[in-house]
Amino acid sequence: MELEAAPARIGQARRIVSAQLRYWHLDPLVETAALALTELLTNVHRHAEPDKHCTVELELRPGELLVSVRDADPRLPELRPPEPLSGCGRGLPLVAAVSEHWGCRRQEGGEGKWVWFSLAAPPAPPAPPPARPPLRAYGNGGGERGDARPPRLWGQTGAAGA
Repeated sequence: MELEAAPARIGQARRIVSAQLRYWHLDPLVETAALALTELLTNVHRHAEPDKHCTVELELRPGELLVSVRDADPRLPELRPPEPLSGCGRGLPLVAAVSEHWGCRRQEGGEGKWVWFSLAAPPAPPAPPPARPPLRAYGNGGGERGDARPPRLWGQTGAAGA
């Protein structure tokens, strides 16, 4: 999903990602993923230059959800102690605290960067068993219990008495 990291759009991105995770039956990850995503998008809003446009990607791998945000600013974020009076510096420590892994890398060609985090995903729920067609009774059709085999076709060979 592409968006401008403005406060109203950050809320919209949270709702879209939350809906996608619910669709994937990852309800236990919704709050954590939405929180960490909010922090990454807020960093784009506060720090990215020359503009605030970014791309959010979700990737579901076996046992892992990967969430990444790409912006056009090639400067990599730094994990630093929070500044209590300014309210800055809390985003990445929070992402680090709630995620399994996180990181950042420059995009090839130096035109931006990816900042990402991963969360442990529960195994996919087992698929429901395939629907079985009802058994059809073949035979004399007179209300008696029919033969479980299909009727013999012209030219078909089979066991004696078939």
